Amino acid sequence: MLCGVLAAVCYGTNPLGALKLYAEGMSTGSVLFYRFGLAWLIVSIVLFFRHESVRVSRRELRVLLGLGALFTVSSLTLYLSFHVMEAGVASTILFTYPVMTAVIMAVFFHERMNWVTVTSIVLSFVGVALLYRGDGTQVLPWGGVVLVLLSALTYAVYIIVVNRSKLQLSSFQINFYVLLCCAVGMLIYSLLSGEPIVWPHTATSWFYVGWLATVPAIMALVLLVYAARYAGSTTTAILGALEPLTAVLIGIGVFGEPFTGWLAAGIALILAAVILVASAGREKRSTD
Repeated sequence: MLCGVLAAVCYGTNPLGALKLYAEGMSTGSVLFYRFGLAWLIVSIVLFFRHESVRVSRRELRVLLGLGALFTVSSLTLYLSFHVMEAGVASTILFTYPVMTAVIMAVFFHERMNWVTVTSIVLSFVGVALLYRGDGTQVLPWGGVVLVLLSALTYAVYIIVVNRSKLQLSSFQINFYVLLCCAVGMLIYSLLSGEPIVWPHTATSWFYVGWLATVPAIMALVLLVYAARYAGSTTTAILGALEPLTAVLIGIGVFGEPFTGWLAAGIALILAAVILVASAGREKRSTD
């Protein structure tokens, strides 16, 4: 459970590194390229010392390339949203992905959608609507909300593909290819957007690049594996509610983002929806 708490907190620090690097003059493409590139280098070193091969079959390679594309889109849209809305609010809207996962599984894989799932969907969308009201007088930019919802959707599909594909690979082997795809994807995005990759010029920039590569990427991944293995996936999912709360606290405490009653109510409803889905899953598995 401690690993689950730490994994959620680590992942929730994404805005800290991203916003600091934006303030240093780095573009979204540059920030994500160095994040993924350095994380890939770390994973490669870990695989070398673990004596794990990176050879995969053609089927596995196709799945891994698909996962890389999904994670690239999810990360890019989330980081782009930080430019137009508060990072804490964006991270909270992102946490609708467990509910999206439940909906996709019900529609495309014919999993039964019970009253718990329906209630969770209603709670999450009401929560997003409250977050959309911002401070109660001005609404959040619709473009930012769309970006975050797209990030949540692609991440939900990412999770489903990982589960349904049944890859017989370690988490480090999977992330070797996913992170490599993401780094290449950021190079392509930078070329298409006309924003060249900018070399971090200061020690501060390198510190936050290293932070993004190690804390919300590598550390969160490793801790999540231990949490899921020893505390269970449902408990880990419930503890994951600390991710948006961490991002909100960072936004308020470090970047001076406003925190209003509207935001508090929206956050509470979204977290309630996720916890309701996770708790229902735990009860079902206990019964089975």
